[in-house]
Amino acid sequence: MSWWGKLVGGTLGFMIGGPLGAILGVALGHNFDKGLQGMPEGGFGREDFSPDERERIQTVFFTATFSVMGAVAKADGRVSPEEIHLAESVMAQMNLSPQMRKTAIRLFNEGKRADFPLQEVVQQFRQECRRRTTLLQMFLEIQIQAAYADGRLDTAEDALLQRICRLLGVSEFEYRRLQRMIGARYGAGAEGAGYARPDTGVPSLEQAYQILGVEPTATDAEVKRAYRRLLSQHHPDKLVSKGLPEEMMQVATQKTHEIKQAWERIRRERGLK
Repeated sequence: MSWWGKLVGGTLGFMIGGPLGAILGVALGHNFDKGLQGMPEGGFGREDFSPDERERIQTVFFTATFSVMGAVAKADGRVSPEEIHLAESVMAQMNLSPQMRKTAIRLFNEGKRADFPLQEVVQQFRQECRRRTTLLQMFLEIQIQAAYADGRLDTAEDALLQRICRLLGVSEFEYRRLQRMIGARYGAGAEGAGYARPDTGVPSLEQAYQILGVEPTATDAEVKRAYRRLLSQHHPDKLVSKGLPEEMMQVATQKTHEIKQAWERIRRERGLK
């Protein structure tokens, strides 16, 4: 049975305590907040975790992603139609069932609440995903993308994302690298302002370098290393094995497509093989 089937059946949700369990309980109309606190003993930092642990992390990722997305969307004081569309597009990419979609929307709305416990939610999410840095990065990329949904990165959104990074243990250098990479899709400049560029599938040369996170002056070897590293980090099967919900494979697949398009643009420009 999938993580969602176990969750609806009540055999998985009860295991998730803390603020994530409470928020998920509200979204599902159940009381999970008195569930077990933390992961099973010995679960932290293990890459060879059991299927049950992986399903638990998938549930945590789903809950944190959509609830924090709501908080990011509300950071500038209002939730724009573009930000709502972004949340809906992620749901569409995941091909969610009607029940899962309804739960995701409820989680998004919980994140918009003034009393949403952002710090506690992010801290618990980090604890559950401990040492699985690729999962944390995918989560952060989705949140940055949500902030850029209206075509620019607002000051309040930037401040909130920096706070989320601190809670996740992500450096400002890494945050800015991800910001430039994602902002490149929107024609964003150094200050984060920009516009949503049409998705032609072919980035400009400048955007391609930003997507790979390298400078135009980088050597061929440096560009190749950046490309291979990003491709490995975003490999859908690898992410799912670490706890990414299967429904989010398409999100990861889209990111690998963008990375490959950026590499092809630079490769052709440099005449690389």
